[in-house]
Amino acid sequence: MYAARRIISVPAKRQMILLPFLAIVALLLSTSARSEDSPGLLPFEVSYDASMEKGLSLNGSAKRILTSQGNGVWLYRTDVNSFIADIDESLILKWEDGRVIPIRYRYRLSGFMIKDREQSIDFDWKAGVATGKYRGKAFEVELEEGTLDPLGFQIQLHQDIRNGMREMEYQVLDRGKIDSERFAVVNDDAGISDSDSADASQSSYLKAEKIRESSKRQTLMWFDPDNNFVLAHLLQIEPDGSRYQLSLKKVDLGN
Repeated sequence: MYAARRIISVPAKRQMILLPFLAIVALLLSTSARSEDSPGLLPFEVSYDASMEKGLSLNGSAKRILTSQGNGVWLYRTDVNSFIADIDESLILKWEDGRVIPIRYRYRLSGFMIKDREQSIDFDWKAGVATGKYRGKAFEVELEEGTLDPLGFQIQLHQDIRNGMREMEYQVLDRGKIDSERFAVVNDDAGISDSDSADASQSSYLKAEKIRESSKRQTLMWFDPDNNFVLAHLLQIEPDGSRYQLSLKKVDLGN
C-alpha cells in the first residue's frame, strides 16, 4: 500500500489507543456529501487532516470521493492513511426519493502493527435479507425498510441536516447486527472555540452531536451552512479525556 515503510514496534497498549483514532476517521468522515434542493446527489471529493492526543501525537489524512455510476447508482469511497494503518471503505448505493439504499458495502483495515480487519455486507432488497462477513464469520440479517450500512447512514445524516431536520435516528447494520444511531442539532449558530480546536476558525457553524444514553464518550460535528453544509470539523472526546479531531483540508463539491 506504501512504496516503503519503516517498521517500528508498537506496544499492544498503544495499539489499543490508536484503533479508536482510525475508527473515528473511517466512520465519521462521510458527512460531507452534498445534495441539490431536489432529491439528488452531486459528485464530490473532500479531504481532511486528522489528529489524536493521548500521551502521544498521531496525525493522518482521509479522503472521501462520491462518483456517479449512472442510472441512479453511486460509488462512495474512503481512503484513510496514517502512520499505523490504512483503511479502505466503499459503498455502492442507489439514491431514490431522497433516501440512501445500500447495495454493497466493503471495509478493510490493514497495517504492519495491528491485526487486519475486514467486513462485507450485500443487501438483497427483493429477498429482504442482507448477508455478509465480519472477521471471517458469516452472518445473515433480515432487512427492514430504511436499514442502512456504516457509510450510508452518514450520507443520509448530512442530507437530512441540510434539508432542515434537527433530530435524526437511523437503523444501521454493522458487524452482523442492527443498532439505532441518533443525532441532534444542538446549536444553529455555533463557533468552534479554542477549547474545541486551537486551529479552528471562529466562524458560525451548525453544531450537531451524536446522542448516547449511557456512554460518557462525546462526539461533536460542525457543518458550514455557507459551504453547502460540508463537515468543517469533528471532535470526539473519550471518557479518559483523550481527543480525536478532524479538520477540513480541501473540498470540491462539483459546482
